[in-house]
Amino acid sequence: MTDASGTAWIAADWGTTNLRVWALDSQGGTRAHRHSAKGMGTLEREDFEAALLELIGDLLPLGTPTPVIVCGMAGSRQGWAEAPYVAAPCTPPSLENATRVATGDARLDVHILPGIKQLAPPDVMRGEETQIAGFLAEEPDFNGLLCLPGTHTKWAVLEKGRLISFRTCITGELFALLSERSVLSHGLSDRDMDMDAFRQAVERGALEPEQLLSDLFGIRAAGLIAGLSPDAARGRLSGLLIGADLAAVRADLTDQPVAILGNDGLAETYRAALSCLGRQARLLDADALTLRGLALAYSSHAKVSS
Repeated sequence: MTDASGTAWIAADWGTTNLRVWALDSQGGTRAHRHSAKGMGTLEREDFEAALLELIGDLLPLGTPTPVIVCGMAGSRQGWAEAPYVAAPCTPPSLENATRVATGDARLDVHILPGIKQLAPPDVMRGEETQIAGFLAEEPDFNGLLCLPGTHTKWAVLEKGRLISFRTCITGELFALLSERSVLSHGLSDRDMDMDAFRQAVERGALEPEQLLSDLFGIRAAGLIAGLSPDAARGRLSGLLIGADLAAVRADLTDQPVAILGNDGLAETYRAALSCLGRQARLLDADALTLRGLALAYSSHAKVSS
């Protein structure tokens, strides 16, 4: 049985498809790290508390409420409790902007951090702002562009510790739809990707994004009559989409530094794409930055409580 006496607080990253939690002690050490597939998209509002307790119930000390700092889609309109957006330009939201959630279990003291909205052009983020807060805690003087790859990739312009503007590209979702449910799926490899074909397509997509729709069907045609291999077809599809993604943020791809918050295969793919355009980018651990951002929020909670 888990000893709950050493738990000072709980950090939670609650996305659409997954819930990840960390139990931390008073020195910031991780006592437990757990996850489940009970993301926001699988739950009704009345189910959130039970889903959380399923993961952390044995980690909660008796007799006193344990702070639970949450970021992500749990704060959406369809989530546990809506945490209203903070408007950009702004510094990353902190606990003073959070929404406190009423719970049935007296051991819980839940605070959901808000996302960020942008009015022109309209855009929103939830969860990524906490990664950005963690990043700025490590590099407060960073002026440049952050890439946060995912199903909906975010590009964020940072200046003097503030998020100035951001843009979301639906690239990952489009890749999944086209590779799994469109006519292109018949000619694509399930896994392997030809990187030469990828690099060529990145350059094409970035320089001539207006040709994207016809170039996409060209993948199907090339597989039928020009001998395009399934591996090359997958590389071309990924490259065209990410190239168009880069074209959308061309104005921000200046001589300023670029950092990618991620250390998985998708992050590596974005770094390779940027390299095709002559831009170098660092890869950083997104999970560590998320936890760092949540820890910042907890530290402000601890100061208020004391």
